[in-house]
Amino acid sequence: MRPNADLGRILKQRRVMIPLTLRGLAAISGTSSSHLGRIERGERFPSGYILRKIAKPLGFEESELFSLAGYLSPQPSGEEYGLGRLDPYVSSMLSQEPVEVQRTVIGILSILKSIAKAVK
Repeated sequence: MRPNADLGRILKQRRVMIPLTLRGLAAISGTSSSHLGRIERGERFPSGYILRKIAKPLGFEESELFSLAGYLSPQPSGEEYGLGRLDPYVSSMLSQEPVEVQRTVIGILSILKSIAKAVK
C-alpha cells in the first residue's frame, strides 16, 4: 500500500476547486488526461516526475505534493502556509469535505491571512 491512498482524491478536489477540467490539467502539465484520471481514481500512483508536472497548475509547492505522496516527510507544522500551500494534513482533511465546504474554508483562511498581515 502507498503512503497516502487518498492522494488521488486530494488532487481531484484541488483540481475541481480551481476549477480546472481534467483535460485542462492535462494540457497545462503535458500529461495525458487518461493517466491523470487513473491517478485521481487511485488506480495509479504518480511518480515524482508527474507530481512535478502537476504541482504548479494545482497550486501546490512541489515539496508539499511530495509530502502528501509520502516521498518526503511532512513539513514542520509551525511553518506559515499561504493560500494554495495548505499544511498537508489540513489539505488531506479538507479534501474529504464537499467542494462547497472546501471553498468556504479557503475563503475563511484567506480572510484570516489578510487580517494577520494587516495587524503586523
